[in-house]
Amino acid sequence: MKLRAVMAEAARHTQERWEPLVVHHGYKRPAAQGSKACRPRASHRIVARRFSVCCWRTGAFVLLALLLRAPGLWAVAQANPSISGTVSIQGRVFDAQGSAVAGATVQVQGSPPAVADTAQTNQRGEFVFANLGVGSYTLTAASSAMRSHPETIQASQADQNLHVDLTLEPSPAASSASAAPSKSAPAMQAMQFADEPDFTVAAVTDWTAAGGHGSDSSLRTSEALTRETLSLKPSDVAPTPRTDRPAPGQVVASENLLRAQLAAEPDSFDANHRLGRLYLDQARFSEALPLLQTAFRLQPTNFDNEYDLTEACLHVLDLQQARSHLSNLLAARNTADLHRLAAEIDEASGDPLAAVHEYEKAAQLDPTEQNYFAWGSELLLHRAVLQARQVFGEGVQAFPHSSRMLIALGGALFAGALYEDAAQRLCEASDLNPADPEAYLFMGKIDIAAPDPLPCVEPKLARFVQLEPGNALAHYFYGMAVLKQHAVSPDAPTLMEVQTQLTRAVAIDPSCADAYLQLGILKAAQKDYKAAIDDYHQAIRANPQLSEAYYRLGVAYDRLGQRDEAARQFALHDEIRKQQAAEVDRQRREIKQFLVTPPAPQGRAEAP
Repeated sequence: MKLRAVMAEAARHTQERWEPLVVHHGYKRPAAQGSKACRPRASHRIVARRFSVCCWRTGAFVLLALLLRAPGLWAVAQANPSISGTVSIQGRVFDAQGSAVAGATVQVQGSPPAVADTAQTNQRGEFVFANLGVGSYTLTAASSAMRSHPETIQASQADQNLHVDLTLEPSPAASSASAAPSKSAPAMQAMQFADEPDFTVAAVTDWTAAGGHGSDSSLRTSEALTRETLSLKPSDVAPTPRTDRPAPGQVVASENLLRAQLAAEPDSFDANHRLGRLYLDQARFSEALPLLQTAFRLQPTNFDNEYDLTEACLHVLDLQQARSHLSNLLAARNTADLHRLAAEIDEASGDPLAAVHEYEKAAQLDPTEQNYFAWGSELLLHRAVLQARQVFGEGVQAFPHSSRMLIALGGALFAGALYEDAAQRLCEASDLNPADPEAYLFMGKIDIAAPDPLPCVEPKLARFVQLEPGNALAHYFYGMAVLKQHAVSPDAPTLMEVQTQLTRAVAIDPSCADAYLQLGILKAAQKDYKAAIDDYHQAIRANPQLSEAYYRLGVAYDRLGQRDEAARQFALHDEIRKQQAAEVDRQRREIKQFLVTPPAPQGRAEAP
């Protein structure tokens, strides 16, 4: 067996396989075509994307999301699981300027019964304690050097949904210590956005390959990684416990209760707003909108309701109304959250130039992890690769515990053809949170597309297999990494390990088309064309848009002397490739590219 021929065949035909993406009004949605999915899981960014547990392949349409700039998940604590009750307490945490505070610690204490628990606020500063009993509760919030005054609330009967907002103020100890900041202060406190960016996004133009480097295969991988970057979930910037939404039964109970309250008091601001907000959190935007509009008519000056109404208008693409409400909000408060919301509206309206400037303002007003990530993502989306690297790099320095910032920086480095640097950042991200699959998925993709093996990737993907033995992608990417790392002088045990990993991938997920394709390539290299044909057919059944499988199938039939069947497969390959090339070209035309210039000089420079 010619081992080098096996490696050459696999390397030549393991191009990244990414689906077309349609950009419509600034939002990402799947193209009209469809194919089988590989065990999807949902995440959010304005609309849901589909996360495949199988392989990333041409024509396998990934549903993307934009919730990066939308609210995070509810932060929920079940205050005392041993206590049976249906009382819930929810609210938001604000700073002294009225901005929502993400990552604040909220504590609840009750008597009777004795209750003491904590929850972390989400990206909108929200928290909820569920499953409480009847009694009196005192809540406090803290974040960095700020604390709130205690707020006491009474739950007098079961089936109550209580609301309380908490405002953070600098603690006396923090005020006295402010003159001598500690070296151990959190990075977000130390980051003052003192350095102005050394670039200016001056205009937009039609898509070109400027800003990116490498082959067209690498460019397509870069574009796909960019889309995946936009969907990365907010990550904790400190090692805080993760919280989730209420259990499904609790959500249903809450909805039923709120609907009953609205039926009893249809003109109640509180009833309309709370049910509308629940629907907004559940991405039921068309249901949320009329309730929030009713609440707005009842109390047009309520800031929180108008903020929620603006978001609902954005999600249903009523952009004129979204802008009108946003104008009211900005007249009341000039906050980073509002500028980030303005950027989302601008991007949805097809004005990325205005959007990127709003994201920059948000980062200047409040240099949080979320704001830096949103700004860098917008730059990367519109091919300002070097500038995205700069922003993500500063974000990594300020928020060293943010794995998604490292992943995004890795994607930007890859877009600039800095393949080993990109891999190193992704490997670091996987070490920060070994249980999170995102970093492994990114490194698996860039390892396939990069021209040379990436040293740190194989051992990290081996860990991925150990952590998730039931994940088809883990086996697929690890097998391909082993194949690439031993490309110079592979031996029989190496090839057997590769085949074992690919076989496990298709056993776990029969729709993993790329694994079938690679199995066929390995068998064809051993001149076992009949077995290779079976694998190619399996790949096509799993993904009829996998053009490479038709080409490989044609080659195998030709080797067996079946010329007519070979010609038919080659013709199918050519037709699919033509359609895909046209779709990629259309997508690229829809995404405008930023024109970046150095900043304007502040004054005449003296001659040296």
